[in-house]
Parts: sequence; structure tokens; C-alpha cells
Amino acid sequence: MQQSPSSADGTERLAVDVRRLPWIRRLAADYAFEHGRIAAFFAGDPTRRDAWDAVIAAVQRFERPRSGVAELVAAQLTRRGAPSAAVDAARALADSRTVAIVTGQQAGLFGGPLFTLLKAVTTIRLARRVAAEHGIPVVPVFWIDAEDHDWDEVHACGVLDADLALRDVEAPPPDGAGERAIGTLHWTAGIEQAIDQAGGALPASDARDWTIDLLRQAYAPGRSVSESFGRLLDALLGPQGLVVFDGSDPGAKRLSSGILVSELEHPGHTTQAAASAGADLVARGYHMQVSPHEDSAAVFHLPEGRRPIRVQNGAFVLADGRHVPVQTLVDRARTEPEGFSPNVLLRPIVQDTLFPTACYVAGPNELAYLAQLQGVYESFGVPRPLVQPRASATLLDPAGVRFLTRYRVPLETLRARDERGLNELLVTLLPPAVERSVREAREAIAAQMEQVIAAVPAIDPTLEGKARSVLGRMEHELSTLHAKILQAAKRRDETLRRQYTHVQAQAFPRGEPQERVVGGVSFLGRYGEVLVSRLLDELPLDGGTHWVITI
Repeated sequence: MQQSPSSADGTERLAVDVRRLPWIRRLAADYAFEHGRIAAFFAGDPTRRDAWDAVIAAVQRFERPRSGVAELVAAQLTRRGAPSAAVDAARALADSRTVAIVTGQQAGLFGGPLFTLLKAVTTIRLARRVAAEHGIPVVPVFWIDAEDHDWDEVHACGVLDADLALRDVEAPPPDGAGERAIGTLHWTAGIEQAIDQAGGALPASDARDWTIDLLRQAYAPGRSVSESFGRLLDALLGPQGLVVFDGSDPGAKRLSSGILVSELEHPGHTTQAAASAGADLVARGYHMQVSPHEDSAAVFHLPEGRRPIRVQNGAFVLADGRHVPVQTLVDRARTEPEGFSPNVLLRPIVQDTLFPTACYVAGPNELAYLAQLQGVYESFGVPRPLVQPRASATLLDPAGVRFLTRYRVPLETLRARDERGLNELLVTLLPPAVERSVREAREAIAAQMEQVIAAVPAIDPTLEGKARSVLGRMEHELSTLHAKILQAAKRRDETLRRQYTHVQAQAFPRGEPQERVVGGVSFLGRYGEVLVSRLLDELPLDGGTHWVITI
């Protein structure tokens, strides 16, 4: 790890190369460090000025309903009571020069995992940089994927308590949970109990009280799951100009109905293009993130839940088994587009038809499925945006960063849910003479016993096995002695053990990367409003680095 200079406000950073992290797959690593290997699957390299120039020009030329989108988005923000900075940014979308930096996520409980906040912060920082470098209006947009129906993905939030134990706060399921789109579900009175659980888990402080008040203002009985999520992001990042948009808005369907109609008129074209690109990725040694059914339209039918639409013998087959002529659904998509929803392959096309997207901020898994969409963008004639990897980070307290720095502990070694990493650290801290003596003893015993093993067959061939057995016992006894030395070192330095487990509990709760399992609300509850400002000031835009940060 490399240590970055501390900032004036006390923020410290350690840089970790993402290629060292076992959960980062090859495609994401190559995107950051060997972009030429996968350039054919993307619109351009976001680190190059000429790539930005080309994409911005294409986005500005593309005809889209700018005024209609600006009015729709501003109206949605006004209904939620979003800050004026966000509403003003939404209205700027009507300007033909304006481009957008977009990201998105499901409406996770209380804002979802930490990476949701990191995505939003990356989007704002990138929008500011592009505006300064290119001299154009740039709007950061967060698209709420409110039409997903996977309740298990959004119903819980992880919170680190005062002892750094991860506690799961769960919301009671509203009517229709697991069947209907998330955006159509409305909280019951039980959401107030979930807020109380979060408050009970967070360490007592002014920051905790501020955070719980924030949750109560956003999450109220009767509000939809997606509206509450939007209100929370509005409150946190709306003052920074972030435009939070609920993608299930019926008005958005009407403005993008042409995409839905075109998909239904040519069913299977999108899935075939994505499958072909996926096969190409696999042939080059990468993985296929989405394995689409090539007999499916990339559109869901909503009236009966979020149901797939299959293609069979020139007709559509709905979830209930009904065969419907293609033209019937095409006509319905023209007149009632709110009855349909794009799937994961088509949603980016709808998004980039509505918004002048110059760049999408993606997580590692999103980056992989976006690699399959080159042919899809081409078939719809929509300019393809650049893709910027979201910031990746682990937030530790100052003691945690000091520990990693002092002992040069690789972050990834803390993931194992055992004491291997601690043992390796203790070995490095043993007096050199002890470790050298044990190693030399092991080598000497092995060398001498190999001579015995080589000599005894001349006397009695059956003794070779006994000699090897003796060698095994001697090596076992020496290993047992070595383990006892390590245990003695642990007892000698129990403080080190506490420091190790303290950092491990923060960085990898239950053995998982912090940003994936701990809710952003957990850190708001510890640091309060300063968390957002520090991340906006200090989190670098570097797709090849995982940052360890102390606030």
C-alpha cells in the first residue's frame, strides 16, 4: 500500500492496487490498466481527452426530448422537496450544450451499501471535473432502478455497532414484496421500527441523532420504497447538485416509448447482440456477466408483475402462457408504455435516450455487462457513453490506518476469517534468531534424515518406511514447537491481536468487503455531515485504486 499525504482536515489515505484484490475480476483490472485489450467493447478510454471530446460532441448532436426531460425531472424533484440546487441542475438539462454524468442503483434500505454513496460521490466529482475541463454545463444524475422486483436485494441494511459487530437491520415487507416492482411498494408502520433498530445499533453521538432524524424525514409509512430512497439522496447530495431520478416515472416511459416499441418490433435482436458480445468476451479470457435468453424481448410486461416476454413461432408468449400477436404488444407499447419495463440490457439505452449521458459511473459488475452492449447501442442509434469505474474505498478509524501503515499489512490479508494473517504478521515480528533457528533446524533434520533414508535399504528395505515415519514425526514436532512459539508471541503482544481484529472487523465484516455489506448510513451515524464533504473533497477519481480512508 502507498500512503498519500494527509489533508489539512485530517483525512488520511492509503492506496491499494485493485489487481491485488481477489474479488476484482480480470475485466475490471484490465479496464483500468490494460484498456487496449478490451477497447473494442467500450466507447473509449475515460482517461483520454480525445475520447471525451468525441463522446461529448456525439451526445450534444443527438436529438432527444431535452425540454420534456428537464420538465419531467424537475417536477419529480419538486414533488419530493429536493434542494433548489438539484432542481436548477435538472432544468439545465434543457440546454443543448449540457451533458450528464449518470450512475444508478436499486433503492436499498436506508441508502443501501456504502458503494451506493461512493457511486454518487464519484458522479458529482466527475461532473465537476468535466465541466471545468470542457467549459460546458454538466449535470450529475442518479437513476433509481425502481422497477426491479428483487426484495431480498433491498430489504436490509448492515450497521456496525459500537463493538464493530455487523448488525442487520431489516424492513418489514410491504404488500407485494418480491412480486411487484420496488417502486410500487409502500412502507407500512413497521418502517419506523426499522429506523429504531438502526438507531439502537449505531454508537450514541450527535452524528447518530442527526442521521436518525434524516431517516425519519425520508422514510415514512405510506411512502414508496423508491421515494424514500430518493428523499435520502436528495437530502445528502441534492445541495451538491445531484439530480436523483426515479426511472419508473410514467412520464419517462412516454418520452422513451420509441425504444420500447422498436425492441418489440424486432424481438431477440438485443439479446442476440449481447450474447454475441458475451461469447467474444469469453473467447478472450473474460467472463460473460449476462447470459440472455435469445428467444426473449429485452422488455418486461408489468401489469402482472415484472414478467418476461418470450418469442415463439412469430408471436409473443406472456408469463401466463398466452400467445399474443407481435403487433398487439407493439401497439400497446405506443399507447400504454407505462405497462412495460426495459430489462438490464435495454435500460441503459432508455436512460441514454432521455439523458445526454457522456459517461456512466459503474461498479465492477456493471462494467462487465456494459461490455456486452456495443451492438445494442449501434442498433438503436444511440450515442454510447464512456464508462468510469466508481470510486472504491474502505473507511477506517485513525487507529486502523495507523496499524496498516506501521506494520505494512496488506489490506486483502484481513479478509480471511481466521488467524492466518495475524500469524503471518507475528512471524515477521519474531526476533530473527528465533525464526532462523527453527528454519535451520527443519532443514538440517530433513537433510540428515534423507541420508538415513537413503542408507537403510542396504541393511533392510523395510526400514525405509520407518525412517520416513520418523522424519514425519520430527517435522510434526518441530511444527508444533513453532506454533507454540507463535502462541507465546501472541500472549506477549495481546495488544497487537486486538489491533488486528479491530481493523479486520471494520474492513471485512463477516469476511466481505466493507463497501458491499455495510450501509452508508452506518458511517453517517459515526461522522455525520462531514462524511459527505470529506468524500467529495478527498476521494480520488482513479479506477485502478482501492482507497483506505480515515475521516
